[in-house]
Amino acid sequence: MVLLIREIMRPEFLAVPPERDAASCVREMVARHQGFVLVVEGGQTVGIATEWDFMAKVLGAGRDPATVPIGEIASRPVRYVRADTPTLDVIEDMSHQGIRRMVVTDGQKTVGVVTAKDVFRAFRAYMDKVSSDIARLQSSTLP
Repeated sequence: MVLLIREIMRPEFLAVPPERDAASCVREMVARHQGFVLVVEGGQTVGIATEWDFMAKVLGAGRDPATVPIGEIASRPVRYVRADTPTLDVIEDMSHQGIRRMVVTDGQKTVGVVTAKDVFRAFRAYMDKVSSDIARLQSSTLP
C-alpha cells in the first residue's frame, strides 16, 4: 500500500494576491490557525510566506506590516509536488530541501498544501494501524 500525498494534504489554504499587506495576511493566518499564506498571481502560485518570513523580513527588520506587500516577503520559487506522488518521496524531498511545506498540484492547478505536521500525523495513524493489524494477526495465530 502506497500512501499518496493527496491523501494527507490540506485542500484548504489561504491564497492572496502579491499586493496584499502583510498585516492583514497575518490576521487571517491567525484566524485560520495556519502558519503560511500562498501568493497567487495570474491564477498561479508564485510564492509562499511563512511565519518565519514575517518575523525575519518584517518585524525583525523593523518594518510596518500594514505597508509591506506580501509578495515582497514571500519565498520564491515555490516547491511543488504532484498530488499522485508517494508520500515517502515527498518526505525525502522536504528533508533534502530543508522545507516544512510543499504546494500540491494537479496539472497546473494548486489543489493543496502538505506540511511536515501533516506527514507526522499521517504516519502516526499509519503506524498505529499497522501495529494494530500485527497484534490482531498475532493473537489469531496463537494456540
